[in-house]
Amino acid sequence: MKKFLEKIPFYDSLVLPYHFLKALFAGIRYGFPGKKLHVIGVTGTNGKTTTSFMLWKMLNEAGLKTGLMTTVAWGGVGGKKVNEQIQHMTTANPGLLNKRIREIKKEGAEYLVLEVTSHALAQYRTLGIPIEVAVMTNVTHEHLDYHKTFERYRDAKRKLFKKAKYGVINADDPSCKYFEKDVKEYITYGVKSGQMQAKSVKLEISGVKYSCGDINIETKMPGIFNVYNSLAAVCVGERLGLTPEQIKRGILALDSVEGRTTSFNVGQDFGVMIDYAHTPDAFEKLLPDMKKATKGRLIVMFGSAGGRRDPSKREPQGEIAGKYADVVILTEEDDRDTPGMEILEQIAAGARKSGKKDNKDLFFELDRPTAIAKALGMAKKGDTVLFLGKGHEKTIERADGEHPYYEPDEIKKALKKIVKK
Repeated sequence: MKKFLEKIPFYDSLVLPYHFLKALFAGIRYGFPGKKLHVIGVTGTNGKTTTSFMLWKMLNEAGLKTGLMTTVAWGGVGGKKVNEQIQHMTTANPGLLNKRIREIKKEGAEYLVLEVTSHALAQYRTLGIPIEVAVMTNVTHEHLDYHKTFERYRDAKRKLFKKAKYGVINADDPSCKYFEKDVKEYITYGVKSGQMQAKSVKLEISGVKYSCGDINIETKMPGIFNVYNSLAAVCVGERLGLTPEQIKRGILALDSVEGRTTSFNVGQDFGVMIDYAHTPDAFEKLLPDMKKATKGRLIVMFGSAGGRRDPSKREPQGEIAGKYADVVILTEEDDRDTPGMEILEQIAAGARKSGKKDNKDLFFELDRPTAIAKALGMAKKGDTVLFLGKGHEKTIERADGEHPYYEPDEIKKALKKIVKK
């Protein structure tokens, strides 16, 4: 019976009505606080958090009191320091979500930038929160363990646009045409196409530069994906009536986002960067730029989530990493109850397709802190070491449960030992 029901579109919403009721009661309990705010909802596979932070920074810099709710943090009305998220969940459960929105409203917020996942949309977590502007960053392979098919995953994200007044859509994404159908008014953006198109793009290790219309945009965050993220912010800024100078200044004002293309330097003569990238698409967008910007070797360390998470992305992750990295080190990444070596072997199959050889330029180290030390120990002058997958997260999930873990601290600890030698 269950297998039959799972074939029905939006099965999760149909057979789990308690999600709807839970969201409804949470909204009633907290007085549907989202209705009193101008809400910008950001969805997509990759880039949601960075785009959300760019929007939050830009709006506050322009004098609009704006709150933030993302994977990394929440709060920050008026540009104040944001509160760190602890749990492994992008869009909080309905009770916590509405409670925090009410707190953000009490702080004087008029606008709210809300990161919204496919899970949240499928489970009605944003029920009662009107969306003034919906942003789609991209839709690629992810969360098929939950949604079962790419089409259902994509259509879950489309729900955000069906309730929005205005849409901002990535024209270079194959799913663009579907999102255009879901909202009466919209603008498209992109590098290859779109109504708001990036021209004269310059990718540098310290950030990106490009022009769009009459605005010259510059970010302090590198990678082609940050061209797309900032273009989305430009579109929202124009929709909300910001001037070109306010948009330009606001995007440039964002120094970094925790766990997103964040660099570390304690005196070593090689580059070290961390990023939350954990999907094949994110790898494909990040690694070519990192390879071009690296004088020496590109050393990449990562794993892939276990438990009930989608295993079909592991081999593509390995193949892409093997294609661009000179050295690949595979390690744990929230393995949960899945045997670690089973996950690593699935990733390694892809890396071997790209020509990587075990114990030559493909290495296995299940313990993540040990793998970090190994990667940094291999690095020579001019190399870049890139740590992917964990980013901002404060825990790591193993078979016996969650353990405290913060990758930046582990990197700094290992780097200091190397520099002291």
